Amino acid sequence: MSELVHGNNPVHTGGCQCGAVRYALHAQLQKSHICHCRMCQKAFGSFFAALAVVEETDIEWVRGRPMLFRSSSITDRGFCGSCGTPLTFQMIEGSRVNISLGSLDDPSKVPPEIQIGIESRMPWFDTLPGLPEKNTAEAIPAERLARIESHQHPDHPTDMWPPLDIDHDL
Repeated sequence: MSELVHGNNPVHTGGCQCGAVRYALHAQLQKSHICHCRMCQKAFGSFFAALAVVEETDIEWVRGRPMLFRSSSITDRGFCGSCGTPLTFQMIEGSRVNISLGSLDDPSKVPPEIQIGIESRMPWFDTLPGLPEKNTAEAIPAERLARIESHQHPDHPTDMWPPLDIDHDL
């Protein structure tokens, strides 16, 4: 892992699912939001994107760098070229970067403050709190759950990834 330019105490850390791209943020995230626009839905492969803003100079890429896709004439979207995790959204002519909140090591620290792009919000979105709920242990049979071996990067900085004992030739 590279030495942190801004010091050893970042405000937030995060990265992609496979660990090929890791970052440290050296400022608080601002303007946390959920975007329901159709472009964000497609980019995240989900019903919305959760994002928050930081100045580009406050991002330190400590392992790898995101690949970029120019999703429109004015924006770039950053993602891991190995596993596809959405990481950033940035206006081409701006210095501020939107970080995907799901890529943070602790996304619970940055709750959304506003919803935007609501013209594309799923019409049934407000019914989600009323759906039946199950935790993972209730949804997956115990024998299957016991066989799961995660290859996902842990939610904290690591000196090396993947560990030498993981076989990636599955």
